[in-house]
Order: sequence, then structure tokens, then C-alpha cells
Amino acid sequence: MGRILAIDYGQKRVGIAVTDENRLIANALTTIPSAEVITFLQNYIAKENVDLLVVGEPKQVNNKASESTKFINPFLKQLQKTFPDIPIERMDERFTSKMAFQTMIDAGLGKKARQNKALVDAISATIILQSYLESLAFKNTQEK
Repeated sequence: MGRILAIDYGQKRVGIAVTDENRLIANALTTIPSAEVITFLQNYIAKENVDLLVVGEPKQVNNKASESTKFINPFLKQLQKTFPDIPIERMDERFTSKMAFQTMIDAGLGKKARQNKALVDAISATIILQSYLESLAFKNTQEK
């Protein structure tokens, strides 16, 4: 079984998280500049067995697409073109940045560490991935 990789795409930075080989735990992997994400993914996927990509889907509180969608859609097309054999799923990413910031506070990180936007992006990707894993577990219990 391959890993699941989650992407929190932003105009400047991309947070990336990945599961363990058993798909039990979501871990922050890195944050990279948006311009380098496809190259990074090509290198990572060449080394690791990745079966699924989960990309955060920005929505407004009313469940409509957010303004960020216009930046993510071209990235999704490029992702599909580069990795045609790897399925891509979307996961609602509303409030993940706020949740990431609260996680940093709960972990006791100081004010300076909490201002590290790259860390916030990596934690956001981890939250997206963990939410996806939980939704899979919920679906599996509903099917039984």
C-alpha cells in the first residue's frame, strides 16, 4: 500500500504532508515555494510509493468556492498532467490555518515560532491529510 500525500497549495508556499506506509498517521513533510512544487513532487514520488494525492479545497463559510480557487485550478491541471496515474482527491480546507495556529499555541510554541508561515502551511497540510484519513475511516464504518 502506498502513501497518501496532501497538498495545501498557496500562491507563495505549498505545505506538504504525507502518511506513513500503513496510512495511519499524517505527518508534516515540508513547505516549499509554489514555483518548485511540481519538481519536488516528481522527485519525491520517484523515491516513495504514493497512491493518492489530496489537495486542499478552499471554500468560504457558505460552502462556495473561495477566491483562491482561481490559483489552485491551474495547479490541479498541471498535477493531473504530470501524474496521470495517481488519483487526486479534494478535501475541504476551511479553517485549517486557524487550526494550525491553535495547534502551535497548544504545543507551547512561542510568538516568534507562530509567525513562521511555512510552519503554519506544513501543519495545515497535515490537518487536511488527517481530516481525509478520518473521513475514510468514517466511510468504512458506515459501509459495515
